[in-house]
Amino acid sequence: MLDPAAPQKLIVAISSRALFDFEEENRVFEEHDDRAYMQLQWSRIDQPAKPGVAFPLVQKLLRFNAPAHERTEVVVLSRNDPVSGLRVYHSAQAHGLAIQRGVFTRGMSPYRYLKPLHATLFLSANASDVEQALESNCPAAHVFPHSQKASEGYPNELRIAFDGDAVLFSDEAERVYQQQGLDAFVDHEARQAQTPLPPGPFKPLLESLHRLRQSGAETNMTLRTALVTARSAPAHERAIRTLMNWQIDVDEAFFLGGLDKGAFLKEFQPDFFFDDQTRHCDSAAKAAPTGHVRAGVTNQGTSIR
Repeated sequence: MLDPAAPQKLIVAISSRALFDFEEENRVFEEHDDRAYMQLQWSRIDQPAKPGVAFPLVQKLLRFNAPAHERTEVVVLSRNDPVSGLRVYHSAQAHGLAIQRGVFTRGMSPYRYLKPLHATLFLSANASDVEQALESNCPAAHVFPHSQKASEGYPNELRIAFDGDAVLFSDEAERVYQQQGLDAFVDHEARQAQTPLPPGPFKPLLESLHRLRQSGAETNMTLRTALVTARSAPAHERAIRTLMNWQIDVDEAFFLGGLDKGAFLKEFQPDFFFDDQTRHCDSAAKAAPTGHVRAGVTNQGTSIR
């Protein structure tokens, strides 16, 4: 069921490095210090930054807004200092992005500001910030900065793809698989086919996208979603019934049974894909913008990279 108390506006908080290509500037920071980084950013204050991995996603989200109805908002939430933040604003303006709000914390983790911003999603190139955001119950993903850029094949359609377990759904079934193996997982899911899976960290985002789809046709933007999961029959049924129970539609579903996800994402051409397993993210990043959801049993005890 959709949560009637959930915010009606879809608000994305995004780090400057996820929105723009600041990889060269980031290398200066890593090799020197924040002063050198600030000086470089200031020297380029009037030089618009190139689009980053999440730029097409942001661009399309903002196109859902109409003069009389603001459905989406993008807020910069960054470890940058305020001076470097000026270049972010100048770059956004140069690219025609209507971004007004921003929080710049100069090296401090900004995740604690997600709640007062009412963020629906947090995208960052900093894995630690993403982990803290997820722990505070905000959907968040570690952006792979070197992901393949989004296709330009669907300029008026926002395309989002999700993994299932530990992303849209809880990691309940994944725990069975990790602890008891594939046969036990398949048997468990077949027996539980009629029981909806508990929600995972990204269910609120899927709900917000569902509302965005239903909010009217004042713009020419459309939305298409996909479930891309390693599940296969008979474990597919529980996933479908869970979405039906939530009264949320997805347009396409891929039950791949271990096949490489990247090849299918290359054909679907999403503006962003979310998965909890780095091996799937590594494959997906060769095909589309990708974010690692550091949640669930698969990520317990693993190091942040």
